Amino acid sequence: MATCSVSKTVQTLGQSFHKLATPTLGSSGPGFTAQFSSTSVDSAAKDVSTDFKGAARLASLKKGPGFRSSFSGTVATVFGATGLVGRTVCNRLGKIGSQMVIPYHKDHYSFMRLKVCGDLGQVLFTPYYLKDEESIRKAIKHSNVVINLVGRQWETRNFSFHEVNVEGPARLARIAREMGVKRFIHISDINARENPKSLFLPGGSKYLRTKWLGEQRVLEEFPDATIFRPTEMFGPGDSYLSYYFSLGRLQYRVNLPLWKKGEETVKAPLYYSDLGQAIVNSISNPSAKGNIYEAYGPERFLLSELMDYTFALAERDYQEFGYKRVDLRFRPLFLAKAKMMEMLPLGVKYFGGNTLERLDRSCLSDEVLGLDNLEDLGVNPVNIRVPLKYECDVYRYFAHYVPETIADELPIPPLEPISTIEERKLQMKDEVNPLKLLGLA
Repeated sequence: MATCSVSKTVQTLGQSFHKLATPTLGSSGPGFTAQFSSTSVDSAAKDVSTDFKGAARLASLKKGPGFRSSFSGTVATVFGATGLVGRTVCNRLGKIGSQMVIPYHKDHYSFMRLKVCGDLGQVLFTPYYLKDEESIRKAIKHSNVVINLVGRQWETRNFSFHEVNVEGPARLARIAREMGVKRFIHISDINARENPKSLFLPGGSKYLRTKWLGEQRVLEEFPDATIFRPTEMFGPGDSYLSYYFSLGRLQYRVNLPLWKKGEETVKAPLYYSDLGQAIVNSISNPSAKGNIYEAYGPERFLLSELMDYTFALAERDYQEFGYKRVDLRFRPLFLAKAKMMEMLPLGVKYFGGNTLERLDRSCLSDEVLGLDNLEDLGVNPVNIRVPLKYECDVYRYFAHYVPETIADELPIPPLEPISTIEERKLQMKDEVNPLKLLGLA
């Protein structure tokens, strides 16, 4: 009798889910996708509830030991999950047993690697468009956490900086509040200001200004939102190392133009996984609600020494490769090349995003205001020297050459952090420079 009862239950479930999984042609995604009608879903749910009366809604309960094959109670929608930070956020969310909804707008090759971030059934995908509110509501209607990692280093024909950095985040925050989402996390920039500093662009960086406006709009729509202001980050497939090593960023393939040769620019680069861990930690931290965190590396370096060290790790020194830093102020042809790439249809995409706007903000020093940082979320940023060495391996000029002795290895210049006193001297030098009043400094 018990065997007959089990067989009848399995047969009923099979018939129910066979009706549920009857696909119909859809218009979203490449080719066609399987879509399920509400009638099939209701019918299947009714059949299952008949056999399992009083079944608990396990989707709303924490279960398991707390690792990847568990459920933490967090259902997170991660916008921009295919980017550098998005990949590590999804991996760490899956590691603690969170369910993820990943909206996408590209072909499946861009997000297929994210399928293994969580256990079976814990990673779900849905198509969306940043300007389509219906697709956004569909992506977050079952979530209690929304993370916005959408961003772009340059403007395109489809999206301007204002649409990506201001209108898009405001729309996501408003819909998240209307749908009853508990936590909203947004990514900004360390130098986001209402009136950002500028080196040669009139009015300053449009990217930094819209990032600041995006923060204000997000807090208006979702007052408890958590905002991170990271410095430039590096990691596998980043837009930092790939930017500096691209042919579009170099002049004559060997010269690297930097403002004042990078000798008065101070940077604090961050390893991408540190920001990813801080984002995950902020979800369960009540003090992170409505707070702004500055995310920067543990040490600050002169951009000149940082670039010399980075290019040396990639075996692109002066003797073998011809690498040298030059002053951007006296390279009008390079500035003209950057302007030309902005105007070409595919110039920005295939030449590392070398635009005048990014040239300006990439040569600005990382300004820290003293807000809460990653350590307040239990994250100690790693020393960048160790991960930077491995991330530069893919850019090595002699990629397949292995030195036989220590004497055959190319010398690596030391990378020493700049002291607070030295940095203050640079700031005072810039403040009293008379050429600054004429726009020549």
